[in-house]
Formats: sequence, structure tokens, C-alpha cells
Amino acid sequence: MNQWRWGRRSLRTRLLTTVMVPLMALLLLNSLITYVGALFYANHVHDRNLIDDSLTLMQMMATESPDGRVSRQAQFLLEYEPQEHNDFSVFSRAHGLIAGNPSLQPPDGLFKEGNEAQLYDVQIDNHALRAASIQMTNPHDASDLLEVSVAETLHDRRTEARQILLLSIPAQTLLIFAAFLLVWLGVRTGLRQLGPLTTQLANREHDLAPIGDEDVPAEILPLTRTVDDLFGRLRDMLALHERFIADAAHQLRTPLAGLSVHAERAKASSDPATIADALHHIQRLIQRANRTSNQLLALTRAQTTTHEAGDSEPLNLAILIPELAGQRVHEAIAANIDLGYDGPSGPLWIDGDRHRLQEMLDNLIDNGLRYAGNGALMTVVLSRHGDDICLAVEDNGPGVPPAWIERLGERFFRVPGSAEEGSGLGLAIVQRIAEWHGAKVRYFAAGVKSGLRVEIVFPAIRESDRLV
Repeated sequence: MNQWRWGRRSLRTRLLTTVMVPLMALLLLNSLITYVGALFYANHVHDRNLIDDSLTLMQMMATESPDGRVSRQAQFLLEYEPQEHNDFSVFSRAHGLIAGNPSLQPPDGLFKEGNEAQLYDVQIDNHALRAASIQMTNPHDASDLLEVSVAETLHDRRTEARQILLLSIPAQTLLIFAAFLLVWLGVRTGLRQLGPLTTQLANREHDLAPIGDEDVPAEILPLTRTVDDLFGRLRDMLALHERFIADAAHQLRTPLAGLSVHAERAKASSDPATIADALHHIQRLIQRANRTSNQLLALTRAQTTTHEAGDSEPLNLAILIPELAGQRVHEAIAANIDLGYDGPSGPLWIDGDRHRLQEMLDNLIDNGLRYAGNGALMTVVLSRHGDDICLAVEDNGPGVPPAWIERLGERFFRVPGSAEEGSGLGLAIVQRIAEWHGAKVRYFAAGVKSGLRVEIVFPAIRESDRLV
């Protein structure tokens, strides 16, 4: 158990890891930026110093070198570098190299306008150097130009950039650590807000009331709303189960009581006629209980109004309804009822469930077979009215008094005075299945004086929507 707990993912760990990894990457990026910036600054300072050295050498050539030579002391200062060797050169346009390293010669075209110092990169003996050159008039020959150049290695520049980087890394690391510590404290404090919610849920026993949005952090709202939706589905499911149990107890009480009475009759009597009559009643009550239980299950399924993916599909009622009605013709013939169909030849598409539609049509036909009467006419009618599709089942039986029309579709409601046995669930099942399909159920008198017409009006789907 402990191993399972340690192996479980921690939200705190994931949050801190999510923050720490970018912070470390930010430290590396900041170090790179710091080094590039320090190198840029070092280059700028050293370039300025190179220009100053070239100007100093030019001044010295103009004032302190009457023979055009550079003193040994000045040469030492110009070339001195603790780690590597710097260079200088003085070239004459007329006489060539006057002093310094012959390899350090400014490239052609370097001086385009004026006599300002120019900076450039050069390779000498496989060493990269940065050089500054300036032009001046030869003080001993006014017709001649001198090109004075001073170059240094890049070692000092890079060393200074690294030193700046090394000085900044501890401060940056400390700053990142402080930021991580603040994030850790923030995450820890933020996760504590889940405590009251956890306590609230833990203290519930059978309470499925919504958690609500009050005092719930915005980041947790999607989770609590999902839990509220789950609670709602559980409440509906429990209510459905409780209703089923209550309905079953209500409907099966009478058949079970009758079974007990007729079983006692058969047990107490030795008369074969009495025993046969009791067994006949027992058989009828068993059939009634069986039908009632089946209808209760069908009603429970129909009361599930939640649509899941794949529950419905495009159905062509012009093909489906004649097929389903044709399966009941033999029962209609046995009941001496003329069952027919009237509908268009073109397609009538709805979005529905085949099994639920079959259950609905079977209950409508059962209702007609049970109450229309011997020799009655019953017709299944399918038609289209604008954007709606109407499925109707009508008969010319005794019908329903206008006072009771509005109550059709209620659970366990049976028209007073009806001689036929029934559970009062058939039209209730039709009502629930119609609601599942987003359809409306309407009841009318089929004729002027008699009969009943039940209409289910479905929303049609367009051909383009069916093909998507």
C-alpha cells in the first residue's frame, strides 16, 4: 500500500517540475545572454583602446620619430601581452614597411574616406587578432602616406567576458533559487485551498447535492462542475431506480395478491372445475405480471434521456415503419382487426434509435389491438409537414372521452370504465421515447364520433446533414 502511495503522481511535484525546468533553462539562456553582452562590451572597450593606441603611435611618428623609426621602448609597450604577442606595423605607400610586423598590413580599400581609424580582423601565424589602422601624411615626405596599425589578440576580451559571466552566475543562481522557493510556497499555499473542498466531500454520506461555484478557485471550477454533472446523473439514476421499485411494487401487488388467493382456492378445493378455474386465473395473472414487468423495464429504459455517442443514427422512416408495422399483422388478424399502412414513397429521414422506435410503435399498436375492439380498422400513417415528420396510429374504436384526452401518457393512467386489463404504461412509454427523440406526442379523436389518433411529430434532418 505504501509503495502504491509513493508511486502515485503528485500534483505538487508536477507543478514544481513544470516551473523548475523552465527556470533552469532560463538560467542557461540568461548566462548565454550575459556572456554575449559581456563579450560585446569587452570588444567595445578593447576596440576603443586599439584606436587610442593607433592614434598614440601616429602622434609618436609625427613628433618623436624624426628618422621614421619606432624606439625599442615604444615597440616593447606596443607588442607586450602577458599571454600572447601583440603586433604593430608602419607602412609607407612609397617605401613599404618602415617598422613592425610585415604581416600586419591593412587590406586594400580599407581607407575610403578621410583619415579616421578603421577596425578589422586579421590572421597572423594562425592567431586571430583585432587590428586598428589609421592613415597619416609622412612627416618627412609630404607626398607620401603612412598606414599605422596596431593589433592585439582576442585572449583578453574573452577572459574578461568569462570573468563577468562567472561573477553574474552566483547572483542569477541565487535569484532562480529564491524564485523557486517562492513558487514552492505559492504552490503549497494554493493547494491548501483544496482542503475545505476535500473535507466537504468527505463529510458527505448520501448527499448528492451540487458542490456549487462558491469559494471554489477558478482553476478547479471545471473539475467541480464535472463532479456536479456526475452527481446529477447519479441523482437521476437513483431516482429512476427508486421510481422503478415503487412502480414495480405498485403494479405487481395486485397480481401477486390474486395469485395467492387463487392458489389458496386450488389448494382448498377438491372440485376439478374449481381447481381448473383457479389455475386459469393464475395463468392470466402470471401473464399480466409478466407483461407489467416487461413494460416497467421498457419504461425505465425510455426514461433515460441522456444521449451517448452512437445511440442514434439517421433512419428512413418510409422504410422502417412499414417493416415494423408488418411484423404485427398476424396479431391484428388474430384479434380480427384490419391493420394497414399509409405513407409516401419518398424518404423521410430522422435522427433516432431503431430499437426505441420499435418499442414505441409496438406499444401504439398494442394499445389499438387492446382497446379498438373486434372488427375495428387501425392505420399506421406516415407524412411530412414542412420540417417535421408525423407518425400517427389511428383506429375507429370507441375512442377516449374528451375529458380524459389530456391525461393520456401519464404513468398507470387508464380510462375509467375500460373493460380491458392493462397496466397504464403503454402510452407513458411512447411519451418517454418521443421525448428521447426530441419529438412531441399529440392525441386526437380519429373520427367525428369515435376512434383515437396518436401522433408523434419528429424533427426531420436534411439530406446534407445525413451525409456528414
